[in-house]
Amino acid sequence: MSPPLSSLVLYTSRMEEMAQFYTDHFGYSPHVEEGDRIVELRPPGNGMTLLLHPMGKGRKQGQVLVKLVFAMEDVAAFCGAASAKGLEFGSLHKADGYVFANAKDPAGNSISVSGRLA
Repeated sequence: MSPPLSSLVLYTSRMEEMAQFYTDHFGYSPHVEEGDRIVELRPPGNGMTLLLHPMGKGRKQGQVLVKLVFAMEDVAAFCGAASAKGLEFGSLHKADGYVFANAKDPAGNSISVSGRLA
């Protein structure tokens, strides 16, 4: 049996801003162990845990090619609610039977909300 993917590490020099972003816009809960430099962001239900890791010297924000995709039933409604809280998504894109929209987090990582797997 293959182990399931359980977490995604995001490297950032903007730890607090990133934790607040994923808390405010996607309902994650931050958890930090005493003396640990990693911030664990737990999803509001089933889903993948995000681990915020301090960025090493010589790395640039958003340098790694990763896109975080959040499944949404109503992408347009989510984007409207996100806009009211300060997160602007780009245009709604229609694909093969679903809609998606893209944005960036504070560290420059690509994020998307998509109806594909909702």
